[in-house]
Amino acid sequence: MPIITRQAKGPTGLWVKMTAVTILGLCFIFVWTVFSSSSSSVTFQRESFEDISEPVSSFSNANKQTPPPKSEKRVEVSKDHKFHQNDENKVNGSSLNSPTRPHNKEVAREKKRVHKKEDSKENVNQVQGSLEKEDESEKELEDKEKEEEGLELDHESDDSIESVDGDSEMLEDGNGEELKKTSKGKVKGPLFESNVNYRWKMCSTRSKHNYIPCIDIEVGGGKVPGYRHTERSCPRTSFMCMVPLPLEGYESPVPWPDSKLKILYKNVAHPKLAAYIKKHHWLADSGEYLTFPQNQSVFLGGVQHYLESIEEMVPDIEWGKNIRVVLDIGCTDSSFAAALLDKDVLTLSLGLKDDLVDLAQVALERGFPAMVSPFGKRRLPFPSQVFDVIHCARCSIPWHSNGGKLLLEMNRILRPGGYFIMSTKHDRIEEEEAMTALTASICWNVLAHKSDDVGEVGVRIYQKPEGNDIYALRRKKIPPICKENENPDAVWHVPIKTCLHTIPIGIEQHGAEWPEEWPKRIETYPDWMNNKDKLIADTNHWNAIVNKSYLNGMGIDWTNIRNVMDMKSIYGGLAAALSKHNVWVMNVVPVHAPDTLPIIFERGFFGVYHDWCESFGTYPRTYDLLHADHLFSRLKNRCKQPVSIVVEMDRILRPGGLTIIRDKVEILNPLEEIFRSLHWEIRMTFYQEKEGIICAQKTTWRP
Repeated sequence: MPIITRQAKGPTGLWVKMTAVTILGLCFIFVWTVFSSSSSSVTFQRESFEDISEPVSSFSNANKQTPPPKSEKRVEVSKDHKFHQNDENKVNGSSLNSPTRPHNKEVAREKKRVHKKEDSKENVNQVQGSLEKEDESEKELEDKEKEEEGLELDHESDDSIESVDGDSEMLEDGNGEELKKTSKGKVKGPLFESNVNYRWKMCSTRSKHNYIPCIDIEVGGGKVPGYRHTERSCPRTSFMCMVPLPLEGYESPVPWPDSKLKILYKNVAHPKLAAYIKKHHWLADSGEYLTFPQNQSVFLGGVQHYLESIEEMVPDIEWGKNIRVVLDIGCTDSSFAAALLDKDVLTLSLGLKDDLVDLAQVALERGFPAMVSPFGKRRLPFPSQVFDVIHCARCSIPWHSNGGKLLLEMNRILRPGGYFIMSTKHDRIEEEEAMTALTASICWNVLAHKSDDVGEVGVRIYQKPEGNDIYALRRKKIPPICKENENPDAVWHVPIKTCLHTIPIGIEQHGAEWPEEWPKRIETYPDWMNNKDKLIADTNHWNAIVNKSYLNGMGIDWTNIRNVMDMKSIYGGLAAALSKHNVWVMNVVPVHAPDTLPIIFERGFFGVYHDWCESFGTYPRTYDLLHADHLFSRLKNRCKQPVSIVVEMDRILRPGGLTIIRDKVEILNPLEEIFRSLHWEIRMTFYQEKEGIICAQKTTWRP
């Protein structure tokens, strides 16, 4: 039997283990030292947000007395404001390659104003409180942002929350190729490229300083009879040029309410306007100003006499109570809108494409809501069943032609039980007979027909039916009832249908019931809205921001603000918060966003659908303030050249006008560079973690 013996171990194995332990210990110390140093540098030395993927610290640190790192909060306000805090080494972490005015010099000059230091602290706290208020409801805002992106948040079966356009998922890059999406449906890559040199040039178009892309023909020729398209037709390339100022220059407009009676003539100068003034008595050329005498109107007996005759004919029409939102077809002297404004009625004037005198521009310069749109083959950019009254004064529109298409479009956007008021001259007998037959075929009830000898016009008031039973009583089913799958709210580049949409009858459909009287209407939420808590939260959210920040904390002189546009409105919260001030708000719901525009109308405001990849239907230099809340970060790279949106903002904003942009820092940093390349003045920036605000002011600079 063999003997098993155990050999003694040598000292070699012990030395190997000790060496390995020593090496591992040294490696641990080295790694710990490296990462500890890196973390420290992130916390105290960072001056840019551009490469941060996660917040450095929470908003709760904002209330501490110790100063935060520079990367968390930065406030800038220009020399016209009461406060100015800035990082001396950089301007918001942006490195500009394009030629701009030296903003750092403005910072140095502002620091010399020591006597305004106390006011500075107060205003900083007001703006900071705005963002901190948002942080308190961070979860609600995240849900709101997800809702804007079209995610299914309590809207799986709600048709009213669908996107307006059907191609919101078709995303293209600058070469027309489809972009790749992440697993969450977002597009890879930044919206704006950083460190880009922008070289701007002037537009060279036929309509010059009054250029409206997508409506005006870009290049005129001898064979072109007019200078406007019959329908929206945008240029093949994105709008990337600067519209020139009027030939005689541009000055700050006359403030409201003085602008109701006079405006600066040179701001709205047009070749055909001078000839128009000579033929009409309701406006006069007084040299520097274009004046509008109070006792003169396009209505010969006066607009007050005209309104009184309407009230006498239909006593159920109570201006400013059950009638709040009115569409006025065609722009004339705006006296109708001005008279109704005194009665708490919002009137949107629709300037048609053949308005070659540009009276819509005159209305906007005076401070009255107006927009320009072709009206021929395609639907207007409004939802169905929303206008309380549609008005057409001295109407020359051929409603009865082409199977009554245009009147069928009026029927689509008119609220059930709403009123269509039309005044025409007495001598248009054949057209009146055709109109009578057409309105009977769509079951409109003639409430009143009166010949006004004073105004030399005949006034007719029609009412749209409130139910569908009357449609079945028609002898001839012409026009036919629209098919069930025909969406009445699909409007963007959608042709007008020659059919009748049925009247909504269920409380889950918008338009089924008449809204509450104004002003209860603004706080009464419709039964067809699934989640009223979101609307209430949105209302409270914007009330807090407007009252604590916009009105008091940003140094904005609101006496110079009249025409406001909310470029990405959801529930009309900004319009509601500003409703008690002397401004009106054009609420724009992007076509790729959830369809919340009917809710805005239901609350007593108005708005339009729009695709910001195209130009808006308004004249240059017509808005005093543009507001965009997370518009750019929600575009999802829809546009081939997103920079063209900023160029469009420059077109429609008046020199001296302001824009307020609320968005992610990764959007705001390159956006600020673009503003500087346009020689806009950055009035204020406020960054907190990944979110921020920019307030910029357009100047008179042109390349």
